[in-house]
Amino acid sequence: MEKKTKENLINRPPVVVIMGHVDHGKSSILEAIKDFKITTKESGGITQHIGAYEIEHQGKKITFLDTPGHEAFSAMRSRGAKVADIAILVVAAEEGIKPQTKEAISYIKQAGIPMIVAINKVDKPAANPEMVKTQLAEKDVLVESMGGKVPSINVSAKDGKGIQDIVELILLVAEMEDIKAGLDKPAEGVIIEAYLNSQKGLTATLLLTDGVLQKEDSLATHSAFGKIRSLENWQGDSIEKAFPSAPVVVLGFDSAPQVGERFKVCSNISAAQDYVAIKSRKEEKREMFFAEEGKQVLNLILKADVSGSVEAVEEIIKKLPQEKVILRILKKDIGEINENDVHLAKSAKAKILGFRVKTNPIAAILAKKEKIKIVNFEIIYELVQSLRQIMEKILKAEVVRKDMGKMKTLLVFRTEKRRQIVGGKIIEGEIRKGFLIEIFRDDEKIGEGKVVNLQKNKKNIEVATKGDEAGILYEGNTKVEEGDIIVFYTKEKVKAEL
Repeated sequence: MEKKTKENLINRPPVVVIMGHVDHGKSSILEAIKDFKITTKESGGITQHIGAYEIEHQGKKITFLDTPGHEAFSAMRSRGAKVADIAILVVAAEEGIKPQTKEAISYIKQAGIPMIVAINKVDKPAANPEMVKTQLAEKDVLVESMGGKVPSINVSAKDGKGIQDIVELILLVAEMEDIKAGLDKPAEGVIIEAYLNSQKGLTATLLLTDGVLQKEDSLATHSAFGKIRSLENWQGDSIEKAFPSAPVVVLGFDSAPQVGERFKVCSNISAAQDYVAIKSRKEEKREMFFAEEGKQVLNLILKADVSGSVEAVEEIIKKLPQEKVILRILKKDIGEINENDVHLAKSAKAKILGFRVKTNPIAAILAKKEKIKIVNFEIIYELVQSLRQIMEKILKAEVVRKDMGKMKTLLVFRTEKRRQIVGGKIIEGEIRKGFLIEIFRDDEKIGEGKVVNLQKNKKNIEVATKGDEAGILYEGNTKVEEGDIIVFYTKEKVKAEL
């Protein structure tokens, strides 16, 4: 690794992620910061959610990750991407710590980044900031007012209280952390979002961590490559170059990169393509021994509206029970379901899942002709239900044996080639015509067969129960003798469960 020197290092703006429990005000605080620092004119030009934005305060910039909370941050972290420098933990003053608050604390600690606690909704009548601080202390988050090192601020996103304090505290923490970036090395960073823009095509949001990114640069991640055809800042303005911590929007990737992947600038497009090919071969080797013997495999092609959705759906799929049916995602991409997806599904015997996307007309006709299953859904819950049903359908029904009764043989009336008429007393349960039988002599199984007919007092009957004496016409290869025990049972096909 290149040793950084004072000459090629600069202070870069901090990158901030806001985390906390659902409905505790993460989005409200982000909006309040935007209202505080971004003018209507500036924000009016934003027509597409890009996953990040920049503000400037007292001549210093801050980048905020505007992502779907834990999911995106977790996806980035799981790929080894240290995407944020500072985390804001939002806790509602009247509710205190909730399950997702605990998750957020865990994520932040694992990421090893400084934390600022924002105790939100202090304008509420039931607000109790001191209760929140005590609960945090129980989770090893000790705020400064309780003798700890974690700064905390009372906030009301509704009326703007504490918003400026948060911004100033972020800049203070960033100064103490001395966040640096190198300018002399090839540009690199993290994929924040990717989506299909109906006018522009495949679009990706990048967060630069080192180097200077320029228009015409060739890029590569583990899964995608391309050459920058268009470079825009977070407000949609065309730019020629971008510097560390800047969120930028680029056009030029050949396919959608995954959220959280690191990108790097290569010397040319061929080098970028080679980088992806090498990484892909390594991934393929890891997948080769996927299926275990005796297990069913369900191949899937996943298409979604944005990369964040792909990540979320993939996580849900991973959590489904796979003891009996293994789910293997052959392809995951953004954009509408097309003919290529159907062709792949046919060759791999795969099902196609579409989340908040449409199927183009030609692909729909082709899928119908080739009998390829396409499941479109708008809600994650619908996906889980549909996928479970598909998994259960490919499972073979389980055959379950049920013991029904026993008879002690008292008389053998007639013996033919493969049939016998024998009489006896029912000593357990019940017996019926059609039941399967096993024959035991001296506690050892000697044969098996099937009840062809059942009689009592020379009359055909439907059932004989414990204590009855009855005669059976049985079919099988073993000759029954007096004193043999006959066990009657059934076999039923039961729908397999995951």
